[in-house]
Amino acid sequence: MRNPTAVLVALAVLAVLLVDPAGLSGRDKQEKLEGNPSFRNLRRLNRETASGFCRIALGCVRKEYPNKPGHVMNDPGEVKNPQALHPAFFGCFDWHSSVHGHWMLVRLLDLFPDLPEGEEIRSVLDDNLSADNIRAEAAYLGQDNRKSFERTYGWAWLLKLAEELLLSGEPRAGEWSRNLDPLVEVIIKRYLDFFPRQTYPIRRGVHPNSAFGLAFALDYARIAGAKELEKLVVERSLAYFGEDRDAPAAWEPDGDDFFSPSLMEADLMGRILSPREFEGWLGGYLPGLEAGEPQSLLRPVLVSDRSDPKIVHLDGLNLSRAWCMRGIASRLPEGDPRREILDRAASLHAETALDHVASGNYEGEHWLASFAVYLLSDRGERPNEN
Repeated sequence: MRNPTAVLVALAVLAVLLVDPAGLSGRDKQEKLEGNPSFRNLRRLNRETASGFCRIALGCVRKEYPNKPGHVMNDPGEVKNPQALHPAFFGCFDWHSSVHGHWMLVRLLDLFPDLPEGEEIRSVLDDNLSADNIRAEAAYLGQDNRKSFERTYGWAWLLKLAEELLLSGEPRAGEWSRNLDPLVEVIIKRYLDFFPRQTYPIRRGVHPNSAFGLAFALDYARIAGAKELEKLVVERSLAYFGEDRDAPAAWEPDGDDFFSPSLMEADLMGRILSPREFEGWLGGYLPGLEAGEPQSLLRPVLVSDRSDPKIVHLDGLNLSRAWCMRGIASRLPEGDPRREILDRAASLHAETALDHVASGNYEGEHWLASFAVYLLSDRGERPNEN
């Protein structure tokens, strides 16, 4: 049993670390949140909120411009518009955002089949995830100079979409899933080819983050029964992160992070290790967590300009920190003081970010709703099955 003094110290530290820019103390902030009905249901979506998120995505997945293609042109014939290159995932500014916009539509349709946008969502998914469109996406990845296309962020979200289709109760999901299979097969082969050759993990808090790419791949592999992929993810995760100690979490965040390198790694290892193993690993990896340190990791970050496409990444950081904190906390034993520290910090991060998902600035709106739905969705907090 843990030392009760440590619990008291941790709770005392909360009063210092949970301070927001408006000047509210941690206690005042918590009282403010607990008086807010949306805070009491923070882990759930309601039909009205889901409908709002769907409208954001529906206005995005068919919006071709502005567009940032990650396209290497091999010859003049490859100078094409985004929809010609990517008939399924041409919207939402870039390929990966389009993929997770589609994931969000499937997820919300499964949670709320009677959404007022339901038939429009089904029509969009029928069109965009048609067999012909997906075959074209798979063929694109087979062309020259496509080896690193969307590695590994877009790969991970494609597998999350595939996982969602396998789990969905939507009657049309089976057809969409079968249509997606050729692209899923390509992405799995990319994982199996790339990760054995990647000697060192990528720890940056942006798209290539290895822990994120591995975590979503593991989720898919366990649902789909993809044993070879699961074995690879477990082996690479242990090789990359199993011996990590004293994470430099106090250095976070970088100025354009949308992931926390330290929390994303810990969230992955919670999926990999048994609860007992994870409890010990986390103690060595974030040794100050029990005392509420580092404060910079547990306090929501400031977003100074939501019209800047890089600065607005920090809204995503608040959301992804929250889902990682909740995932980590859920894998710790009852009575562990780190659970309460992480849960409270997660709630503060979520409350800080959720008001800004629909900011009116496309720089954030084309992707932040997916992060919000993943945070608020029970399926985004699947417990460790080990």
